[in-house]
Amino acid sequence: MIEFSQQNTFTLGQQEAWASWLSESCRAEGFSIGELSYVFCDDAFLVEINQEFLNHDTYTDIITFGELIGKSIHGEIYISTERVQENSQSYGVVFNEELARVMIHGLLHLCGYNDSTDQEKQAMRQKETDYIIGAKELIMN
Repeated sequence: MIEFSQQNTFTLGQQEAWASWLSESCRAEGFSIGELSYVFCDDAFLVEINQEFLNHDTYTDIITFGELIGKSIHGEIYISTERVQENSQSYGVVFNEELARVMIHGLLHLCGYNDSTDQEKQAMRQKETDYIIGAKELIMN
């Protein structure tokens, strides 16, 4: 089950379609979704989480907490919609494309992907791009 909630004024449209895309992406990686929550928030909220749990005093677009139980993914993914908006403008893409990239990024972390090294970052970025192709209909709406 995928749940979407917010700590700011952002509301995710087409939630069933987003959940379906994320579930299909997860299955393609060989996992299933147990309980997964996406929480959309502002920078201030995410900075507090970053400080409290990771001891980082910086802005970020996403923080992922979770675990695998067998092949079932359980977790919480916090996304700053302010960072997503700023990044979409910086990268010259529409908001929903950057949102899809960040959402799949968190899911890939839960599937065991890391982005600590340049090689890992490159592999993860390619995975994100591959899955975003499957989200084109969501991105354009």
